[in-house]
Amino acid sequence: MEHDRIPEAALAWHRAGRGAALATVMRTWGSAPRQAGAQLAVSGDGEMMGSVSGGCVEGAVVAEALDALADGAPRVLRYGVSDGDAFAVGLACGGTIEVLLEPVADSALPEAMLAEITAARAERRPLAYGVHPESWARRLIPGADPEQADRFRADRSGPAEDGEVITLFNPPLRLIVVGAVHIAQALVPMARLAGHDVTVVDPRAAFASAARFPGETLVEDWPDEALAALGLDARTAVVTLTHDPKLDDPAIAAALDSEAYYLGCLGSTRTHAKRLERLRAAGRDDAALARLHAPVGLDIGARTPAEIAVAVLAQITATLRRG
Repeated sequence: MEHDRIPEAALAWHRAGRGAALATVMRTWGSAPRQAGAQLAVSGDGEMMGSVSGGCVEGAVVAEALDALADGAPRVLRYGVSDGDAFAVGLACGGTIEVLLEPVADSALPEAMLAEITAARAERRPLAYGVHPESWARRLIPGADPEQADRFRADRSGPAEDGEVITLFNPPLRLIVVGAVHIAQALVPMARLAGHDVTVVDPRAAFASAARFPGETLVEDWPDEALAALGLDARTAVVTLTHDPKLDDPAIAAALDSEAYYLGCLGSTRTHAKRLERLRAAGRDDAALARLHAPVGLDIGARTPAEIAVAVLAQITATLRRG
């Protein structure tokens, strides 16, 4: 989605000679509209992409950005978003936010650092950007940094204890759905709305058709081959929906051998018991089998395909945010 390409927009504007500044929410108090890490890119001619407040203070940030582009100096901005202003843009209540504003310049956010951030995003490589607002010392933090493991896992940008402001650039969330069945037809658009890149895998052309999934990414390979080609990382969830062991079991095995943060499998308690027997016979231990969410989805009494899709997406979200 274009609105997710904020660092890329800032880099493109800067390289085109238009100038660019990047505003990042550092921290919030109260019911602030956006979380720490939310960003807004501003060009030298006032074009915007992204948001730091849902519309409450963007005008003031743009004015500050133009001043920052003129003097080349980064700055920290603090705004109180009143309840009235928040309500005007469709929010229930306001709060207070601190915003880090950096022009793309050697004196602030260097082009080379921003280019590395965009390259990491293109490669689905976790990366974080750290800056100390007092000294303006900056660094890039790889996703493998053990000191930041909890941050990357929880998607938590914001200040560290020493005052460094850390902004995460995690790869986009992905959902791989194995089985282009009726539940998938409801789950796929819901997952996209929740911010996932979605791929549907099913070797059965009658199921994985553009007519059934218009505009979606469809892969007609066998699931084990498809998942190997797609690559499963710690930002990926996998859901198997076919009920057919020939299709589901290879996908489950591939997910268990990966860092995928969620693995959900459709089927009754009885079906799942048989699935566990097959996996144990294939050498899977209890620790591996404990990763399976089956029967898939939170127990909300779901009956229809759409209700089951809601339950599945809720469980995926709970696993991501709560572990």
